[in-house]
Amino acid sequence: MRALISVSNKEGIIDFAKRLSSLGIEIISTGGTAKSISDAGIPVIGISDVTGFPECLDGRVKTLHPKIHGGLLAKRKNEEHMKQIRDLDIEPIDLVVVNLYPFKETILKKDVTREEAIENIDIGGPTMLRSAAKNYQDVSVVVDPDDYGLIAEQLEREGHISQETKFYLASKVFRHTAAYDALIADYFTAERKDVELPRNLTLTYEKVQEMRYGENPHQKAAFYSEIRNVKGFLNSAIQLHGKELSFNNINDTNGALELLKEFNEPTIVACKHANPCGVGSDDSILEAYKKAYQSDPVSIFGGIVVSNREIEETTAEEINKIFIEIIAAPSYTEKALEILKSKKNIRLLKVADIDKKQPNTAFDLKKVGGGLLVQTIDFDLFSEDGYKTVTKREPSEQEVKDLIFAWKIVKHTKSNGITIAKNRQTIGNGPGQVSRIWACKQAIEHGMEYFGMDTVNGSVLASDAFFPFSDSVEEAIKAGITAIIQPGGSVKDEEVIRACDDAGIAMLFTGMRHFKH
Repeated sequence: MRALISVSNKEGIIDFAKRLSSLGIEIISTGGTAKSISDAGIPVIGISDVTGFPECLDGRVKTLHPKIHGGLLAKRKNEEHMKQIRDLDIEPIDLVVVNLYPFKETILKKDVTREEAIENIDIGGPTMLRSAAKNYQDVSVVVDPDDYGLIAEQLEREGHISQETKFYLASKVFRHTAAYDALIADYFTAERKDVELPRNLTLTYEKVQEMRYGENPHQKAAFYSEIRNVKGFLNSAIQLHGKELSFNNINDTNGALELLKEFNEPTIVACKHANPCGVGSDDSILEAYKKAYQSDPVSIFGGIVVSNREIEETTAEEINKIFIEIIAAPSYTEKALEILKSKKNIRLLKVADIDKKQPNTAFDLKKVGGGLLVQTIDFDLFSEDGYKTVTKREPSEQEVKDLIFAWKIVKHTKSNGITIAKNRQTIGNGPGQVSRIWACKQAIEHGMEYFGMDTVNGSVLASDAFFPFSDSVEEAIKAGITAIIQPGGSVKDEEVIRACDDAGIAMLFTGMRHFKH
C-alpha cells in the first residue's frame, strides 16, 4: 500500500505518518512535507524519485504528472487500466493525504498584495484531491487533519479502509475544493471593485455553530460565517456571558445591528422579531437608552438591545431593571459587566467595529423554492438628488433632523412600515402590515398609548414607500403630525401633497423606496 502526503497544515502529520509507516505503508511526499517526515526519522520517497522529473517553477509543478495521476485514477478492477499502468511503469497510490495552500489565511492578512494571494492558490493539491475522490472506491483521500485518527484506527484494526468511510472522505473533499475555489472566485470578484451579478454564483461559508433548533423547535439549524469582511458583525462577536445564541437571537440581533449602523451619534436600538420597537439617540448612551425604552416599554421586554457606545454602570443599571435577551455593544466597563452578569440568562456580546458596514460588493440573499433571489445591499438613504420639499411649507431645521432619524428607522422596518419620531426618539412604529393605512394607524395608536396626544402632536412621520391614497396623511393630520417623509412616485402624489398643504404639513420626497420583506 502506498500513501502520498503533501500538506501545508502539518498539524498531526508526523504522528499520522508514523502510524502509517508502522503498518508497512510506503510514503511518498513533496518538498517541505517530505523534509518534515524525513527529519522525524520516517522513511519517505521524494516525489521526483517517483515521477523521474524534478520539481520546477518554484514548486508550482511537482505532482502534475502521469505517474501520480495514473496511480490515483486507475480502476483496480479494470484489467485494461491495470495493464496500462503496468506497461507505463506506474504504481497505484492507495491513500492521499493533502491539504491546500493557505489561501484563506493569506487574504485575511493585513495589507496582503494581489501577487501574494495568487501565489497561494494551490493547483496540484486540488487536482490530486479530485483525482483521488473521483476514484474513491479504490483510493482513500484525507483533506481534514481531524480524520487522521479515524483512518489510522481503521487501518490498524481492519487492515483496510471501508467503502463507507471512503465515500464519506470523498464527499468531504468535493465540498472542500468547491469552497476553496469559491473563495478564490470571491477574491477575484472583490478585487475588481465593482458590483457584478455573475452568470454562475458561487458562495462559501464556514460553520460557526450547530444550534439546538431553528426558527421553530422542529427545524434543524446552524450558523455559517462569511470568511472575509467579518469585523463589525455577529460572526466576529465575542460572547462574554449567557447561554448560546439561538437562530432567532442571531436573526433579530442582526436586524438591530444593521439599523444601528445608520447612526453616528450615541444610539440605542431595541428590537423584537427583527423589527425596531424603540430607537433613541442623544448626547449620552444612558439618555439614548431611556428614549429607546420609553418608546415601547412592553415590547422591549425579552428583546434585543444594541448600542454603538460603551455600556457603563448607570446604563447597565437601567437595562437590568427588565429582562433583556441580548445586549450587543463595542465594549463594557468592568462595573457594567458585573451588574449585567448578575442575571444568568442575559447574553452579552462584544462587537468590535460595530459601525462597520458591508462592502459595496456584498449581496442580500433570499432563498425561495427552487432558487435564490440575489440583490445588492440597500446601502443608501436617499436618491442621488437627495430629498426635496414638495409642499408649500418647508420643514423646520428640527423637523428635518427628526425626519431623517425616522427615515433611517423605517428603512429597517418590515413593510408596509410607518415610523413616527420626535426629538431623536421613536414615538410609534407600524411594521409589517398588508395595508399602509393600517401601518399608519398602528404607529399613531402606539404613540398615543405610550406618549399621549401632547407628544404625538408635533412629531414627524416616515413611510417606507409612497402613499397610494391620501388616507394615511389624513390620519397623520388628525394626530397632529407636522411633517412627513416618503419616496413619492404615486399617481396620487398631487392629492397627497394637496392634503398636506391644506393642513400646513411639510412633506419631503426622497426619490428612494425602502421596502423590506
